[in-house]
Amino acid sequence: METIALLFCSLLFGGMTLYSFGFAAFVFSALPPELSGQTIRQAFPHFYIFVFLTSVISAVLFYFLDPIAAAVMAIIAVVTVPTRQILMPAINLASDNGAKQKFKILHSLSVLITLSQIIGCGYVLARFV
Repeated sequence: METIALLFCSLLFGGMTLYSFGFAAFVFSALPPELSGQTIRQAFPHFYIFVFLTSVISAVLFYFLDPIAAAVMAIIAVVTVPTRQILMPAINLASDNGAKQKFKILHSLSVLITLSQIIGCGYVLARFV
């Protein structure tokens, strides 16, 4: 069970890192602004579902192995829900309305949340080294 838990946590760590620093950056550099924004907007809901599901599975698998690891993964899952359901639509609305300062603040918050989740996942992995 430990191996499967670590594989799911690793999948989350790698997936979030690749999406945040690879895919998103690539989309914005490869596509014109009007297409890149639409593409990212369509991709993010799926990203958050991936984060939620892999962190929940990891939390359940870690539950009997390491309660701290399970708690960290559960926190990642719980934080993902309002990020997807509240913060992401607010970011899109700010962008649609041309509210640049509000967009900047909300987007910065989403980046901080994602980085915190990646760090949390890395912490869990490091507990088993």
